[in-house]
Amino acid sequence: MKSHAQLPTVLARGDTLRIYFASRPQANLSLTTFLDVDASEPSRILYVHDRPILDLGQPGMFDEHGVMPGFVCEHRGQIWLYYGGWSRRTEIPYSNWTGLAVSDDGGTTFRRAFPGPVLDRTPLEVYSATGCFVYKERDAWTMWYASGEDWITINDRDEEYYVIKSARSTDGLVWTRDNRRLLSSGKEIEPTHRPTVFLHGERYHMLFCYRGITEFRGGPGSYRIGYAWSDNLRDWTRADAQAGIEPSQDGWDSTMIAYPYVIQVDDRILLFYNGNGFGQTGIGYAQLEQSSLL
Repeated sequence: MKSHAQLPTVLARGDTLRIYFASRPQANLSLTTFLDVDASEPSRILYVHDRPILDLGQPGMFDEHGVMPGFVCEHRGQIWLYYGGWSRRTEIPYSNWTGLAVSDDGGTTFRRAFPGPVLDRTPLEVYSATGCFVYKERDAWTMWYASGEDWITINDRDEEYYVIKSARSTDGLVWTRDNRRLLSSGKEIEPTHRPTVFLHGERYHMLFCYRGITEFRGGPGSYRIGYAWSDNLRDWTRADAQAGIEPSQDGWDSTMIAYPYVIQVDDRILLFYNGNGFGQTGIGYAQLEQSSLL
């Protein structure tokens, strides 16, 4: 764990919360591990795991250079972890897709459910599908994820443009995608990523992160957390002014807030997120003020 604690992905385990995150043992390589915190006081760290929970994929596989958490849940006595796997490319920096790993020991070690991804390239989605979140109601599974739309060259550097789309499943394994962009934008090109969805009152709420296509590495185009709401999990109305969180005036999350993940703990709704440097400064959390979405 040389640097970064990227993409906090949280599993409630009684009195503790297990936070999976991606670290970088070296440049251009990501591995996932976890820490346990006190559920009643998440700033109190109880344990930090000192090894990866899942090794890199074999040479030539979609996850040979990176394993990054996306969504975690308990299902049929196992822990399921949907994760973003990426591999380096030559003409563009990387290619990334979504895999599924399964744990039989309560979420300490994982094995791949399949050698390949559960979200892969399709005839209509050709660049990427990652940064997912899953919501399950009875036997209906809905996934939201960031789908790559294009690579754009800016100042001699290739930058990816991605937008949030959705998929549906009856078993969490085979997913049907409609290739439909979910969120409106006032800008011609605005990448959106890492949706997280929760039910509060009688309405579904989504937090996600968005950025500019330029000056987003600590500049004015850096990630911010946006907000949308829905009454049916399919059609979403964007209302970023109601997200309820902005960068701090100074400190670890003063230039960037990114990669939100929401979990309900008893009567509290907690938001975990990254700050500056795409997780280089670590993980923070915030608690929903109950009146803010009523």
